[in-house]
Amino acid sequence: MAQETRAREQRFEAVVIGSGFGGAVMACRLGRKWPGRVLLLERGRRYPRGSFPRTPYALSRALWNPTLGPEGRGLFDIRNFRRMDVVVAAGYGGGSLIYANVFLPAPDWVLAQWPDGVRSATLAPYYAVARQVLGARPLPPPDEHPVRLVRRQQLFADFARAERRPTVAADLMVFFGRAYAAGGTVPRAPGITEVNAHGAPQTSCTYCGECDVGCNIHAKNTLDLNYLWVAEHRYRVDMRTESEVCGIVPVNASGESDPGANGEHGYRVTWCGPEGCQSCLANRVVVSAGTLGTVELLLRARQAGTLPRLSNRLGYGFSGNGDFIAAALNGTRDVDPNHGPVITQIVDYGLLKPSATPGADAFLLQDAAYPNFVTWYIEGLRWNPLGVWRRLGGALAAGVRTFGHWLRSRWGRGRYAGSMAEVVRHALQEDHSLRSHLILSMGIDRADGVISLAGNALRVEWPQRSSGFLYRAQRGAGRALARHMGAKRYVDMPTWYRPYRNNVASHPLGGCALATRMEDGVVSATTGTRGQCFGYTNLYVADGSLCPTAVGANPSATITALAEWIAEEITGHPATVAL
Repeated sequence: MAQETRAREQRFEAVVIGSGFGGAVMACRLGRKWPGRVLLLERGRRYPRGSFPRTPYALSRALWNPTLGPEGRGLFDIRNFRRMDVVVAAGYGGGSLIYANVFLPAPDWVLAQWPDGVRSATLAPYYAVARQVLGARPLPPPDEHPVRLVRRQQLFADFARAERRPTVAADLMVFFGRAYAAGGTVPRAPGITEVNAHGAPQTSCTYCGECDVGCNIHAKNTLDLNYLWVAEHRYRVDMRTESEVCGIVPVNASGESDPGANGEHGYRVTWCGPEGCQSCLANRVVVSAGTLGTVELLLRARQAGTLPRLSNRLGYGFSGNGDFIAAALNGTRDVDPNHGPVITQIVDYGLLKPSATPGADAFLLQDAAYPNFVTWYIEGLRWNPLGVWRRLGGALAAGVRTFGHWLRSRWGRGRYAGSMAEVVRHALQEDHSLRSHLILSMGIDRADGVISLAGNALRVEWPQRSSGFLYRAQRGAGRALARHMGAKRYVDMPTWYRPYRNNVASHPLGGCALATRMEDGVVSATTGTRGQCFGYTNLYVADGSLCPTAVGANPSATITALAEWIAEEITGHPATVAL
């Protein structure tokens, strides 16, 4: 029976595991090299236009929880570890489904700490290709259309000038029309749909602030609208979603599983999906399941003895990319945090400028939007029973004013008008969100965490104190911004307070570090074996786990560039904007 099953196994030139920034690039480029002979396996499901959750019921099912079976295949995979919580995405398009759109290459001085084969000059052409494919452009100027005025962007720019800090408008992977994406100066009016340069329909951004919970109008340049779109529609890559890989083992010349083989004859890949558990053969395998997914899959393979040659450095060098979140509440200036793309402006604290040196407090501050439905939830909390007595006087005063208005209307003009308008205006005009602001920060942490297995569970050990210098500096900058906007209160993210005291990382990196020797890392940075796992041939990694250090900047650009760099050597095709 086993021989009969294996006889039916399909053989692919390549199997790509994961559809995030690394996997999408690899699927597209390898699909171009071998049309119809590449398979992509993604554990999450597809999210067509309008399918991202918005209602309380839908949001309750938006978390990844495999213990619930198909019902638990939600978009947000939130993990709790020692001193570090991690938020990643599970879906066709990976982290691009919930990212904040920023395209920002890693600074030169950061890449100078990476292996010789992966420096700024090396990656520059791949960054350039990624920038154009992903359509990275700054926000259109606000004078073209009234909706384009983003007040918090102005606030951050003003704050940077007051603090004498460098600031720059973020390049955003957001669709403002095909002509604007191609370098034009005139954006498409908000809400207009047209076909992008890759053949996928997109709608010009409506500034709704919902980027991080999934863009329901496809204004965000997610990977399913560029790299993955071309891979599937032009190169016939076999895309299988809701398919979670559970095994990788080399095969011998006869196609039999052979843990002692080095991969020269290919691999057997096993996964479980809607049609049950299946397997196939592949001449090469690219693991692009994201930092946690890739490291876990390889750790389990090594533990099970199917990939015993993997480096002992597997799992080391984990970084949260210095992610930190805070908020400034009830300021004196309207910042309207529900309007616009999530991030628009960057304030530099020693990360981007050339004078930055390793070991310094190098980080960025970025503004942040959040969806309107979150604002309504916050307003509901304001009217909780604990706040009734504080608001009773205001409510009585509103009633007196309303009665007076009714008298004037009734007896002065002979008609009654406006009573409900007065009541509603009083109830909502104190909208705390209007003058409050989320503060995002990321920077160069020590990247000294360790990912490992504890029995059947994944474990991340994060030595928080060693990066304490960075968190103290980030909190200080956040407080300075709160003072600048006249905020009544500055608060750190809820998980930061004792006794919990955890960071939250949405940009987990490391664990399969690039290196020139197996003793120093997991994946080769050397020409001729780019992206290949030490100890094996034709087994590659292409995602954020490759980063030997924190990037400090939003890492999507760097992950995309690394994948382009690896794919170019595998296929022999130069990386070009033309997909």
